[in-house]
Amino acid sequence: MDFRCVHCGHRIKTLFVQYSPGNIRLMRCENCRAVADEYIECEITILLIDLILHKPKAYRHLLFNERNLATDSKGLLWRLTFSYLFLDAYRILVLKKTEKEWRLFMSFSSLVWRCQKVLVNVFFGNFLFFCILLHGTRIVQNTSDMGSRYKGLLLAILISSYLKIFLIAIMVWEFPSSVIFIVDIFVLSSNMVALKVTSGLAMNKCMVICFLAHAAKFLTCQVFDMLCQDC
Repeated sequence: MDFRCVHCGHRIKTLFVQYSPGNIRLMRCENCRAVADEYIECEITILLIDLILHKPKAYRHLLFNERNLATDSKGLLWRLTFSYLFLDAYRILVLKKTEKEWRLFMSFSSLVWRCQKVLVNVFFGNFLFFCILLHGTRIVQNTSDMGSRYKGLLLAILISSYLKIFLIAIMVWEFPSSVIFIVDIFVLSSNMVALKVTSGLAMNKCMVICFLAHAAKFLTCQVFDMLCQDC
């Protein structure tokens, strides 16, 4: 497994040495001489707080050093993809929620048509989003050997979009639609940090790539809505 120092990102062979059950010694990074990963001895709450604060070292721990994530990366990737698309579809439904539109749900045919539009919208919007994100990273890194890294980048973007889960709160409490756009901004900034940690690119380049990907996704959804209204 490819462990990393959470401070500088340098590759290390092992994170700790275990002498006996419950008795471990954390290893130091050969590059920066700091403890390679102090999150091993921290509670999950500390990690969650640092993720919300967008600390790169928290993302390095989660993306490179979390053993449970690495052993089930394929199954986790499918579950995260489904959750990501589901929350995106729910986001569109909430933004489109008006009294007139919800009355249309009384008709089964209208319900099926609206669900089809949402699914197509989510699919094409996210397809363009991930194409720009992945290929943009490949172009900026100036490399053609990205096949083995696409999975890691995709997993990093899905995990760093965890803030979408706050959309579930809208199912329980009434919030203005502006809250959804605030969540979108936090997701964008979180994606930037995750892309920086995973790709090793400078933050300004990650900002451009993520902004273009999110902008393309937003414009695609807007154009699709306009075309559907004309149908």
